[in-house]
Amino acid sequence: MKPRMRVMSWALVASLSFAGGLQSAQAGVIGAEQLSSAHAAAAPAPQGSARDALMRHFERADVQAALQERGVDMAQAHARVAALTDAEAQLLLDQIDSAPAGASDILGVLLFVFVLLLVTDILGLTQVFPFTRSTR
Repeated sequence: MKPRMRVMSWALVASLSFAGGLQSAQAGVIGAEQLSSAHAAAAPAPQGSARDALMRHFERADVQAALQERGVDMAQAHARVAALTDAEAQLLLDQIDSAPAGASDILGVLLFVFVLLLVTDILGLTQVFPFTRSTR
């Protein structure tokens, strides 16, 4: 094995082995006041408030513009929200609140796979891309 390839291999192994240790968790003591306020915030909302909150979301100009771009009639959207049960309205509201602001991370995954295949092609372990030359 060539010395340069050996160094590259060890660098790749070291970087991949340290990649798992980047995420860390921190724990702390929670006081009784914080616990009770968290339970109060997580308590189920009174009847109809989830539906009202959904209606307030539909009143925003950016939401209305996005729905109209997709061909949704606002009167029909309001009628559908009014027809939801309380549990369905709460579930939809929870999904809206917990949804990520951007798109999914599929671009990062595709980029990682591309770089991984490119490196393995350069090292001569695979032959996926015709524009690379193997070091072997």
